[in-house]
Amino acid sequence: MGETIAIMNQKGGCGKTTTAVNLATSLAFLGKSVLVVDMDPQGNATTSFGIEKTEVEDTIYSVLMGDVNVKKATVSTFIQNLFIIPSNISLSGAGVELSKQKNYHIVLKDVLEDVIPLFDYILIDLPPSLGVLTVNALIASDSVLIPIQAEYYALEGVADLINTIKLVEDRLKSPTPIKGILLTLFDKRTRLSKEVQHELKNFFDGKENLFKTIIPRNITLAEAPSHGKPCLIYDSSSVGSKAYLNLAKEVLVLDGIGE
Repeated sequence: MGETIAIMNQKGGCGKTTTAVNLATSLAFLGKSVLVVDMDPQGNATTSFGIEKTEVEDTIYSVLMGDVNVKKATVSTFIQNLFIIPSNISLSGAGVELSKQKNYHIVLKDVLEDVIPLFDYILIDLPPSLGVLTVNALIASDSVLIPIQAEYYALEGVADLINTIKLVEDRLKSPTPIKGILLTLFDKRTRLSKEVQHELKNFFDGKENLFKTIIPRNITLAEAPSHGKPCLIYDSSSVGSKAYLNLAKEVLVLDGIGE
C-alpha cells in the first residue's frame, strides 16, 4: 500500500508545484512507482510534464464529479514509473460543487482508493488556499509536506497552516501528520536566507520534522517547466536536480526503505 502525501502551503510562490513535480520525478528515478494528482486549477504540474492542459478531457475535476473513473483519468508521463491525473481551469469551480455534496470532504479519498494499491507514492499538488480542495487532500493523505521559501515573512501564516491541519484532524477525525518542513528558494549568498533558516530551526525545533535537504534558488528549476520537463530531465547536473534527488532519498530513509 502506497503513501499519499499532500504538498501544501496557503502562500503562493513557495515551491509547491516545483516540489511535487521534482520530488515525484526523483522518486521515480529511484525506482518507485509514483502518481501526481494535480489539484490546482492552474494546472502547472500538468504542464510541467509536457501535457497540454487545455486539450486534456479527463481531469481530476472529471473524477471528483463522478464523470470518469480515476484509472481512466490517470495518464502516463514520458518518465518511467511516473503517472499523473491532470488538471486545468475546470477545477476552479469544484470547491463550490463539492460543498453541496454530502460528505464532500471525503470525495478525493474515495476516488483514490482504486489507485492507491498501484503506487508506492501519491503526491498531491495543491492550490495556495485552505478551501474545500485542500480539506479533501488532507483527508485523503497519510502525511503533509510543507515547503517554506527562504524569504521575508516566510514563517508568517505557517502557525495558522499547522493549526488548520490540526483542526481538520480534530473535527473530521482524520489525523494527517506533518512529514516534514522543506526550506526552498534558499540563497546561501544572502544574510536573509540564513536568518530564515535559523528561524525555522528555532520555530520547529522539537515540534515538527525539518528536512535536512534544502532546495536552493536555482535558475534551472525555474526554466525547466517552460520546457515541459522536470528539472532532473531538463538538466540532471544542476544543483536543483541534485537537491530534489537528495530530498527523495531522505523521504525514503524516513519511510524506512532507503539508506
